[in-house]
Amino acid sequence: MDLIRILIAILLPPVGVFLQEGLGKHFWINIILTLLGYIPGIVHAVYIIAKK
Repeated sequence: MDLIRILIAILLPPVGVFLQEGLGKHFWINIILTLLGYIPGIVHAVYIIAKK
């Protein structure tokens, strides 16, 4: 299941974080990072998924 989440996180970072954490603070942080730059959003999403 984590592999699917990581693939989703690469394509749509906020969706990957949402699937892992829900609508918490990490989701909103990822939205902001994705808007500032796509790569920081991906890095944050993969980190959130991989740490669990």
